[in-house]
Amino acid sequence: MRFLLIIGAVLLWPWSALAQLSGPSVDSQPPAEPQIDDPETRMFGHSATSPLWISGQINEIAQGHPSFPAEYSGPNSLKSTSEFAVSNVFTLYTAYEFNESFEGIVDHIAVTSDFNLNNEEEASGHGISDAVGLAGFVNLDVVRNPDLGKAPYVARLMLHKVFRLSKGNVESERGPLSLFTELPARRLEIRAGKFSMVDFFDLNSVGSDSHLQFNNWTVDNNGAYDYAANTRGYTWGAIATYLSPRWAVRYALAMMPKIANGENLDANLFRASGQNLEFEYRGGLLPHRDGVVRLLSYLNTANMGNYQDSINQYKAGEVSTPDITATRRQGRHKYGFGLNVEQVVAQPVRVFVRLGWNDGHNESFAYTEVDRTAAFGFDVWGGLWKRQVDRVGVAYVINGLSTTHREYLALGGLGFVLGDGALNYGTERIFESYYTLHVWRGLYFSPLLQYITNPGYNRDRGPVLVPGLRMHLEF
Repeated sequence: MRFLLIIGAVLLWPWSALAQLSGPSVDSQPPAEPQIDDPETRMFGHSATSPLWISGQINEIAQGHPSFPAEYSGPNSLKSTSEFAVSNVFTLYTAYEFNESFEGIVDHIAVTSDFNLNNEEEASGHGISDAVGLAGFVNLDVVRNPDLGKAPYVARLMLHKVFRLSKGNVESERGPLSLFTELPARRLEIRAGKFSMVDFFDLNSVGSDSHLQFNNWTVDNNGAYDYAANTRGYTWGAIATYLSPRWAVRYALAMMPKIANGENLDANLFRASGQNLEFEYRGGLLPHRDGVVRLLSYLNTANMGNYQDSINQYKAGEVSTPDITATRRQGRHKYGFGLNVEQVVAQPVRVFVRLGWNDGHNESFAYTEVDRTAAFGFDVWGGLWKRQVDRVGVAYVINGLSTTHREYLALGGLGFVLGDGALNYGTERIFESYYTLHVWRGLYFSPLLQYITNPGYNRDRGPVLVPGLRMHLEF
């Protein structure tokens, strides 16, 4: 807690003078997107006044790759022979507005071997190579653990309370995570329950939606942000957010998994927890153009292994192969920082940048094996070619590891995502592009393409080309 309070003070100090400036409203939603002439972007409309909300999505993503060169492979390698996989996600969102400042949200998900659901969510499909071999995996919908079973599950279950801190109101767009159409211009919001941390932290309107935008783990999210989550991507906790007309600050305390990438969470927050602090400034870096700057810090405490201890055990002859799980100790920490920028350049063109760093001493525990990352890209709305709802996007991301993390893998150690048995280290570099075609109402198709150099940070493997096709149905 002391660590995050110090970091919060550092982040907030340079911006404190901006608090009284006028400007566009700040809430948990991204900046307004370009105006779309066709409002029928769902299969059917939703009431602006009903206290009950029901909506859903169906998402199918087919991906594959041809065979690629690989001098060797290990237990956690991306398969070098050609393969093909399809993931399916069905999500049912439900919410109820009790009054103008209090609401409840329940999302259900069902997971099977080839179908996926969110809010009431059902997920299936293991993805190519069962989602190992890449730090920046190619499909954010894939559940990493193929043994979780096919039963539906509750993804989100939370209460949301708003406390008014000013007289004036601002408009708010209704959606699955909030039904309010008006909110106080200055307010305190409290959420408590089950949620995904990246529902509220590290958001980016150009690169956060895997169903209509990019699909790679380290493009849609900050790869170095090892946010508290079980293997499905959800946790239990609480979030407090203060919002004013131009800036916001949010803090979350949440449960960590008991083991790396584990399904079960540790309910003892005094022993294990994930703390997250984010400052958001909304004003843009260009005059008269919408934009957002977000600064993120996090501190995880859990039963983590240590890369250097694993290496020392191996060099001392205590083990035949470095094993991070043999060095786990309760109370270890992992901390990191992130910078997230989005900026409208012209009305149909938006750009984004994400930078991330974590200390890389203790094991990657919840998200993926990335210790440093830099991502940038852009999207263009289809109004330029008279396709108002279409969009095209291009992104490039470079991922890296700490010195001890790469040595651990080079000596034959395994993480929960990586492990070729050896490592000729090089940064993992990923190019991604998509075109989202609006077919009719809530139906979209997207051709996808990813090109990955040094998959799993290994110069002795790849490059690999991963084309794909995505179907998104929203109702």
